Amino acid sequence: MPTSAIRLVRFTGRLLLALAAVTMLVVVFLALIALTDGAGSGFAAWLSTLGVGAVLAMWLGRRRTWPARLVPFLPVIVAAALTASVCIPTVPTARRYPPALPFVTTQHWSLSTGSRVAVYHYPPANPGPRHPIPFVYLNGGPVRGISVLDHRFLQLLARQGYDVYAYEQAGGGRSDLLPMSQYTISRSVRDLAAFVDRLNKGKIDILGFSSGGSVLTRALADPGVAARLHRAIIAEPGPMDGPTAHIAGHKGRKSARGLAPAMPGPRSTHVPRYAVAFGLMRLGLLTPDTGLIGQAEGDNAFTAADLDSDTASAYCARDAHRIPAEDTARNFSFSPAASLRIQQTVKDSPSIASKLRRSRTPAMLMIAECSSQIRHWETTVLANDPAIQRTQYMPGVGHHMWNGLDDNNDRAVAVITAFLQDKPAPQPNYPTRDEIPAFLRDQK
Repeated sequence: MPTSAIRLVRFTGRLLLALAAVTMLVVVFLALIALTDGAGSGFAAWLSTLGVGAVLAMWLGRRRTWPARLVPFLPVIVAAALTASVCIPTVPTARRYPPALPFVTTQHWSLSTGSRVAVYHYPPANPGPRHPIPFVYLNGGPVRGISVLDHRFLQLLARQGYDVYAYEQAGGGRSDLLPMSQYTISRSVRDLAAFVDRLNKGKIDILGFSSGGSVLTRALADPGVAARLHRAIIAEPGPMDGPTAHIAGHKGRKSARGLAPAMPGPRSTHVPRYAVAFGLMRLGLLTPDTGLIGQAEGDNAFTAADLDSDTASAYCARDAHRIPAEDTARNFSFSPAASLRIQQTVKDSPSIASKLRRSRTPAMLMIAECSSQIRHWETTVLANDPAIQRTQYMPGVGHHMWNGLDDNNDRAVAVITAFLQDKPAPQPNYPTRDEIPAFLRDQK
């Protein structure tokens, strides 16, 4: 073999060994991040990895001449440079709240629970009959700001004569953050009761969407909170308790997930620090209260593009190439850590079925054809709440039923207002409780 070829083989072998050493040190670093829960912004894991690498490099170079002893340190230096990027924030670590919206005044209410929430009010905007009972909207997320698309929908309800209120749940949007340990599904229910008390207008009509539907379902199972509610609309709810959260099953008709073009804009997951933090949190290897990134920093870093596939899953496959912009970059707000924390408290909660069976608040369930929710999450509510008077299965829409496409907003408004005014339903009452088995079979 020619000398040049031998040198090339040796060089390639050394390069592969160096890459293997770098990879090993990165793996050690990630393992230590998980073991230390990201202590000290990750620097505890970084210094430990650097120490392990330095000891290993000294051991490997112990029999070499002086200049050659430095060679084993090269992979350590490379690994240290790569992993250091996980320890250094690239966004402010103090919370940056979205600026004020130009079309509605943001109020801040301090609730008796200790939460300070951003509140939006849309008074009746038509000259015709006005509905005396205030209407409250609980948005999804959990711990997400109310999107501009949802604000437009609320304005549409106000134009129907409703006195519309909405608030961003603690930690979401312009609402103040809570200590991570205080983000629980029970706190969300208590905040709802405290909000109604602070509103001080008697009983309310309420629409809870997605995770807001989960909060509303649990409120209906709590007699003290349910006593504050006049009529309740549960739209596309998430799981209501631990047993429901652990049910696996079919979803609705095919959504746009995997079909829609990638959402434009920056992604926090393209930055090593946030890719590691959010990825390990999602896998359960970091706690939501991790020392790697603070809650405020994580909120500042997370972007709408990070929810790309989740947004697509909220629309029917047929709408994959015309998904509307749900929000603006300046208004978008989502707390990934707090959201995971609340979801975990739902999974850890005992069954509320027996309490929900005692509900007497008139209620309606809304289900989307292309729902991205597990169908059992929806039908479990229907099966256990005897006060659900009608179910409205909405054809041609995904999880985000009021989305500005075609006549979807008008159809949603028609369904909601008909129930609130106790008028005949625009859609068939489907599925009924007796039809639940057939409905679930039809989703396969």
